[in-house]
Amino acid sequence: MKFLIIEDEKLLAESLKTLLEEKGYQADTVYDGITGEEYAKLDIYDLVILDVLLPGRSGCQVARNLRSRHFGTPILMLTARAALEDRVEGLDAGADYYLTKPFDSRELFACINVLLRRQGPQVNELSFGNTSLDLFSGTLFCGEKNLRLSAREFDILRLLFQNPERNFPKERILAHVWGYDSNAVENHVEVYVGFLRKKLAAIGSNVRIVAVRRLGYHLEVEQPC
Repeated sequence: MKFLIIEDEKLLAESLKTLLEEKGYQADTVYDGITGEEYAKLDIYDLVILDVLLPGRSGCQVARNLRSRHFGTPILMLTARAALEDRVEGLDAGADYYLTKPFDSRELFACINVLLRRQGPQVNELSFGNTSLDLFSGTLFCGEKNLRLSAREFDILRLLFQNPERNFPKERILAHVWGYDSNAVENHVEVYVGFLRKKLAAIGSNVRIVAVRRLGYHLEVEQPC
């Protein structure tokens, strides 16, 4: 899972990133409200950790703007302001939970677990057609055949398996897999999609990665002749 941390205290932001990565999560950090909102709009994150007092745009305004766009990702709001009216303002703005600083890491992860559970049951495997993707091992399965994926192959295919009939533009895949500030280009996506197509074919999968001009990639199940 991938989290977005919007926090102007860089030491705290990096500490949160380290804590999350130690638990096996991925995390991006940004340090102002305007940039944070733009990152969140990419819709590639499973959870947003949002500070209230931010330069450029407050956390409450960021949350309001996102929710006005029907943004459904959980928002965990962080702040040093613990008054009741501050908590009410944060929740009214669209936060799902309001955590006051300083906080214990155990409390942070308890909040994260609650918010992720609200999104639906945790799954260990994604399936489409006759093929499954094991989320723990990063392995593709089709019948008795299987192949281990590289980290980038896994991230791309997981995105496609989660919404198989939805078109994902190359720039969206780049942001999700390589990061918003990466120097990677669209050709990187094309190369890794080529790798994945070969691996799907090698295990006898009936799943195909289909490219639609100007719209991106989606999955289809190949129908028998």
